[in-house]
Amino acid sequence: MSIQELCTVRDNRQLTGSVFALTLEAPRISSAAAPGQFVHIACGEARLLRRPISICQAHDGLLKLVFAAKGEGTQWLSRCSAGDVVDVLGPLGHGFDLSALGDRPVFIGGGIGVPPMLQTMQAARAAGAQPTAILGFRSRDAVILEDDFRAAGTVYIATDDGSYGIHGFVSDVLRAHIGAFTSVCCCGPKPMLRALAEIAQAAGIPCQVSMEERMGCGIGACLVCACALKAEDGAVRYGHVCKDGPVFYAEEVQW
Repeated sequence: MSIQELCTVRDNRQLTGSVFALTLEAPRISSAAAPGQFVHIACGEARLLRRPISICQAHDGLLKLVFAAKGEGTQWLSRCSAGDVVDVLGPLGHGFDLSALGDRPVFIGGGIGVPPMLQTMQAARAAGAQPTAILGFRSRDAVILEDDFRAAGTVYIATDDGSYGIHGFVSDVLRAHIGAFTSVCCCGPKPMLRALAEIAQAAGIPCQVSMEERMGCGIGACLVCACALKAEDGAVRYGHVCKDGPVFYAEEVQW
């Protein structure tokens, strides 16, 4: 059940040119949040639609959200400072199934799909697994949260231009090391997710994908975030990313 909470800003830091890490005092939402879920934030009094942002970390009454300031709403959020109060609805959505990870899961994020993988990786390590992360960015300047991930396990970083880490895509890294993993969890652009799902399927290991879609209500009442899924008879059915996801098993998705 979702909770509406007025949360005080503890800290708001700029990680890169457009990416910010917002820490909120959110004792009720934080205690209820599971890896892979998200929150819906009211960004300014004049804006009717809330903005969905994935949960990066939730612990000790605090909620850490890492987001890119692109549109008017997230730009407003990037200007919030300590002491400001933000209206937050959450936790929302269906997160990762931690029971299916095995003892050597790999967590893969691309760009702004990296932050939600941190809490999931930390949860896997706390459960006794030996997790690995594969993180993809455009360039060295776009790399975020590297130290946080390294504290939780093994980390590979890939950059499109080769300015840091491995020159290539996260799919290249996964393909090279797929035999070392028992499961795949990933978040990022749909073409990336599809490529990772195909690699996991060929290797015969489970793959969970966190889908990125525009959202209106965040609770499944509107049709903005409808996504095509596979029905049992092979036909196409439609689900809501905000309610049925954002995490799905890859074989459910109609790519």
